[in-house]
Amino acid sequence: ANDFEVNSLAVPRRAKEAIGAITRLTPAQGSKNRAMTINVEYNQLDPLLRASGGAFKDGDMNDKNTGYSPFPGNINQLVFRLAEYRRTLQRTHGVIAEFINPKYTDGTKTAFKKPTRLECMMQDYPKSLGPEAKVGFTTITPNLAAYSPVKNSVAEAQAKFAKGDPTHSATSGELDVYASHCAALRLVGCSVGSPMSVTFLGMERLALPPRISFAPSFAPSLGHLRSKLPAPRQVAISARSSFVLEGHCENVILESLELDGALHISVHHPRCRLVIRCGLVQNAGWHWTPLEELEGAETSTSPVTEEEAMRGFRVHRTETARYEFFHGGRYVLE
Repeated sequence: ANDFEVNSLAVPRRAKEAIGAITRLTPAQGSKNRAMTINVEYNQLDPLLRASGGAFKDGDMNDKNTGYSPFPGNINQLVFRLAEYRRTLQRTHGVIAEFINPKYTDGTKTAFKKPTRLECMMQDYPKSLGPEAKVGFTTITPNLAAYSPVKNSVAEAQAKFAKGDPTHSATSGELDVYASHCAALRLVGCSVGSPMSVTFLGMERLALPPRISFAPSFAPSLGHLRSKLPAPRQVAISARSSFVLEGHCENVILESLELDGALHISVHHPRCRLVIRCGLVQNAGWHWTPLEELEGAETSTSPVTEEEAMRGFRVHRTETARYEFFHGGRYVLE
């Protein structure tokens, strides 16, 4: 509808969050530069805004009404119109301007966090276009297309949490996967319990949603998910539940389920056609136990693993309804 030559997908972004921001840059009076809609890297955005003065003299700040920065986060999912893209590649030979991107240990900028590198970014592609090009962005619900990288150490995550910033850690990454699946199920009409407030690695009031993990083959899009749930109001998952669906799930249909506990289904054969038509599945389930609450006797016989130390919890699989399908054919799980 907007006839964009380039469309960037974006998500709501917290001020100073370590993610590039979509901006509209306008040249200073008398400048020969042109206005453009473009990504600005997070470490350049705040000083750029302060230098511009006016409404943004305080830099990158959250809006009081929305709680987010006015500048949405670029998640590097770019949509190009192919005809113009081909012509641009022929004209530029695919060359994008390079820049230096230093990463410092702290605000004093006196020591490097890691070796500084020369970079070029695909999100700078609009700089290669002419002034007539229409460039825009589309902001979508964060829980469905979250920018949730797992890139920070525990210490870095704790420091970011203390400042109120997204932690981008192993803990947040895993919880966001569950939240994304829960949000998708709610959108198609399922009943899904609300998140529980937990503390992991000293980070308080984290949202622990029902632990739902679907194989990508089950539903790679909302359209696929709707087709896999012919009666979504017949699916209910409680707040304490865990639901894992893994393997070759292309031909799995979820007709009905009332889950209060843990359900783990594995499909090992690509020609397995499975219909899940369950009533109440109730058991003791799985428990996400903070590492600080583990008993000494348990850690002496089962030491904390590296993965658990990064995540901040241990999963105790107390009781599980477990089903595996190894062969092709038609099956109904009731």
